[in-house]
Amino acid sequence: MNSKPPTSELQTAGSKIASLQNTPRIVLLLTFSLVLLTIIPLYLFPLLATSLASTSSDLSSPPSASSSSSRSSAIRLVGKRYPSSRCDIFRGEWVPNPSAPYYTNESCWAIHNHQNCMKFGRPDNEFMKWKWKPNDCDLPVFNPGQFLELVRGKSLAFVGDSVGRNQMQSLICFLLRVTYSVDASPTKDDRFKRYHFPTHNFTIASFWSPFLVRSEEANANGPTRTGLFNLYLDEPDTNWTTQLSGFDYVIISAGHWFLRPSMFYESRNFVGCHYCLDPNVTDLTMHYSYRRAFRLAFRVLNDLAEAGNFRGLVFLRTFAPSHFENGEWNKGGNCVRQRPFRSNETRLDGYSLEMYMTQLEEYAEATRAGRAQFRLLDTTDATLLRPDGHPSRYGHRAEENVTLYNDCVHWCLPGPIDTWNDFLLQMLKNEGGRGAAAGRRSWGLRKSTIK
Repeated sequence: MNSKPPTSELQTAGSKIASLQNTPRIVLLLTFSLVLLTIIPLYLFPLLATSLASTSSDLSSPPSASSSSSRSSAIRLVGKRYPSSRCDIFRGEWVPNPSAPYYTNESCWAIHNHQNCMKFGRPDNEFMKWKWKPNDCDLPVFNPGQFLELVRGKSLAFVGDSVGRNQMQSLICFLLRVTYSVDASPTKDDRFKRYHFPTHNFTIASFWSPFLVRSEEANANGPTRTGLFNLYLDEPDTNWTTQLSGFDYVIISAGHWFLRPSMFYESRNFVGCHYCLDPNVTDLTMHYSYRRAFRLAFRVLNDLAEAGNFRGLVFLRTFAPSHFENGEWNKGGNCVRQRPFRSNETRLDGYSLEMYMTQLEEYAEATRAGRAQFRLLDTTDATLLRPDGHPSRYGHRAEENVTLYNDCVHWCLPGPIDTWNDFLLQMLKNEGGRGAAAGRRSWGLRKSTIK
């Protein structure tokens, strides 16, 4: 832009000044001031307009495309980005953190053996010494005292499979640093546990539901020796759907169980399968059941909210990729890396991408229904970058006579999954600890941010 005022305006100003040379000094100064007040707005307005247009464009433009086409696809579902004064806590890199870990396998009783990697001889410990660093801000590490104050008098349920329970164990380990818990489980079944923290009247519960819908094991071995399951894709699993009325927060997740061979039923009619290896049956793939399971789960939550039977806040914890290398899980595959990936060293693809995108799409539909309160706990990117965080073969004693494959699905504790609870605490802080009273955000503003 030309930095000088328009020529015609200067000429006009000059002629006015010349004609006033014989005018008393005070009149001259007043006149010149009036002329400047006329010219300056004409000159500055284009700059002001350009500045406003630039600001408006910056607020409304979509995020720049990622080098990964898969991430670009996911981002397109998210909607418009926040102003530059905020940052998306779910996009970033892992950076060294010599202060970690914040608990140990000796200080926390909640760690199950198959995630107790140090107990069973894992030779390296660097996998515990990393911290998630969002691209444009810092994410505070989990503060158990702060968390307990936010959830005082409330309750949290984990619904899903053993990876969801893995996160619950991490959360308990954090909280045990500053308080104690009592087992308040209504049953001796380890798949359905409740722990109460009396100092803050806070309760954590887990509801085992690996398929989210009603299911039953039809064959203990099945085509791959991992069982064959009947999935009733239009029938909710009442083990969790009938238990939510008193909960303030629910974290729902599911994933790896859908890879197992399954038979699909709708309206009690057999409609197809996933990897049942029957030439007379249509293989609809696991993506068919995965989509319908989440669709039904979200519909049930919305229906419960509409009926007034559930007023809590629902977090969808997104899919956690596994990291088998040099073979499939049952053909010698393993995960032996000792450092995280950088974001430009890998990308989400294959069935992991498909499952993640399915979750995002069904989540978007559920939020548009506008009844229950939904938030996206988007752990997929951070988890994808941690091939070093799995138990591998360190989930049991080396001399034990057990038939176990290398575990590249679950996570060592302490370990990368602790960051999921860093995310959770930040999201609760964004809610102001309001729980069920919090206003529902739109899908377009699903990202959890830090100012």
